[in-house]
Amino acid sequence: MSEKQKTNLFSNIKGDLFGGLTAGIVALPLALAFGLSSGLGPDAGLYGAIFIAFFAALFGGTDTQISGPTAPMTAVSMVTIAGIIQANNGNIEQALPAILTVFLLAGLILVGLGLIGVGRYIKYIPYPVVSGFMTAIGVIILITQMLPFLGYYPKEDAALVEKFKPQAEEILLEKILKFEAAEGILVLEDFAPTIERANNVTKAEIYQEAKVLAGDYASGVLGALRVLGDALQNINWIELTLALLTIFIIYGFKRITTAVPSTLVALLVVSAGAYILQNQGVINYRPIPPIPAGFPKLQLGIFTNFNWAQVSPYIFTAFSLALLGAIDSLLTSLVADNMTKTKHKPNKELIGQGIGNSVAAIFGGIPGAGATIRTVVNIQAGGKTRLSGMVAGVLLLFILLALGPIASQIPAAVLAGILITVGIGVMDYKGLKALPNMPPEEIAVMMIVLVLSVFWNLVYAVGIGMIMAALIFMKKMADITAQESEIKKLKDHTEDKEYWVDEAALPGRYKEEVYIKHLNGPLFFGFTNDFQELMTQIPSLASHVIIRMDRVPYIDQSGVFTMEDVLLDLEIKNVHPLFVGLKEQPEFLLRRLGIIPDIVPEDHCFENFKECAQWIEANVKDEYK
Repeated sequence: MSEKQKTNLFSNIKGDLFGGLTAGIVALPLALAFGLSSGLGPDAGLYGAIFIAFFAALFGGTDTQISGPTAPMTAVSMVTIAGIIQANNGNIEQALPAILTVFLLAGLILVGLGLIGVGRYIKYIPYPVVSGFMTAIGVIILITQMLPFLGYYPKEDAALVEKFKPQAEEILLEKILKFEAAEGILVLEDFAPTIERANNVTKAEIYQEAKVLAGDYASGVLGALRVLGDALQNINWIELTLALLTIFIIYGFKRITTAVPSTLVALLVVSAGAYILQNQGVINYRPIPPIPAGFPKLQLGIFTNFNWAQVSPYIFTAFSLALLGAIDSLLTSLVADNMTKTKHKPNKELIGQGIGNSVAAIFGGIPGAGATIRTVVNIQAGGKTRLSGMVAGVLLLFILLALGPIASQIPAAVLAGILITVGIGVMDYKGLKALPNMPPEEIAVMMIVLVLSVFWNLVYAVGIGMIMAALIFMKKMADITAQESEIKKLKDHTEDKEYWVDEAALPGRYKEEVYIKHLNGPLFFGFTNDFQELMTQIPSLASHVIIRMDRVPYIDQSGVFTMEDVLLDLEIKNVHPLFVGLKEQPEFLLRRLGIIPDIVPEDHCFENFKECAQWIEANVKDEYK
């Protein structure tokens, strides 16, 4: 690290300490909840939060980014973990090296993506794809958390487990036959050894195998829906009450104050109350799995027990996790840029996220990425440099070392309640609200991504959505080109070069107050980031900005939402936007979403520049004579 970087790192110590501490407190309950939801336990979520927060901040390219386990990364990890555990007969310890190897590969792939410069291409993901994906994550969390929310655990439902006993017996017998075939002792003429081994299988072994099958049957979205009826018939009212109290406090405490994270308040209050009541014999709740005391241990089994046959089916999954981590992190980086008026380094950010995820995997943590809520909290609390993210990681490590045994008494229902609020919060309500006003083809992209993500595969759904969006965009551009193409004389093309000559009508005395912004071509998902950056160049002295829309034939959902954000930022700075030359499709969309007249009034929209210049002369005062 250079001397300049060191200076920058410690240039805002007080703000970074407070921002990091606040973000770390917000991260604690989420880390525990995501870890439990993943299937590896709350400790895995905490380990991931510690190492990803610290190392992604140290090596990343977004100064205010707070990283750790996130809802999208956990949703994909959950499926991966369940698949590998199932392949290892339900034995988590046996499956752990392969699981962590996949997570390590994802981290290394992220580093590779950063090194080859993939970061700058993430901005080309269309808004309908992102919207459908984020809403799907919320739906997945809500459905999968319904079972613990109701206090129902399929492996503990004796009636459900009983249904799988015949299948469990078949699997155990199949294992015996495979073992004997591998050892060369399976002989057709003499099945006596086989029968003897089969007779030695105990009821406990059969029941344990049936429990694994019941867990697999109820895993994921489809599994949760399959057993939801059983869950509703076997509600644990104590667990349900604890979860409902958690949700009530999370939403209710925000109405009192936002100075203290309501999620942390809910975690502490409900957990403490449940613990006291249990010690008095009033209730009996289910705690989270124990969190090991002490510093996280190196999971050397990744290297000593490496098994390519186990890992190879999940190479694409590792790549998918890396790509999702890149998207998740860089979207959060854009939010941080908008709040701090800075510019992140996308490729460096991917390298930092990759290092953080790699280290987390080696210590047994689940994958993560840049976390929007935690990053926003950090910025609002005063965080400005990478030190804030490192402080958040160190705080979580301190909590682990000092309070690990106490944290192990947290009710599982409390974390289910927290995740329910996460699922509700992560959905893209802005995109959902805009559905009635969006073009049918963009609605189709969003809904296909949403449905495929929930019921099939998150990563495949995004890929299909990207392809659909690209094809739709190419079709739109082809249609617009065909509509606007016409035969012109040579002198017409010459005159077209002087297209903006009408701006001479604006008197020079307004050069400080009025700024003109030209847009050439469609405002679509691939141009939104550049558009935002261009609009930051408007001088502070300006009171009005003229946005020339004469050459904008088409605007998509990404473009219209970016335009809305830019216009709102301008209004905050007391800079009033004026539209000139709106074409049919952009004007239709801007009106349907209320940008005209809610943000840009009717009298601020002009058919040509001459009308706009006349309005400026009549309404804008020359402040800098």
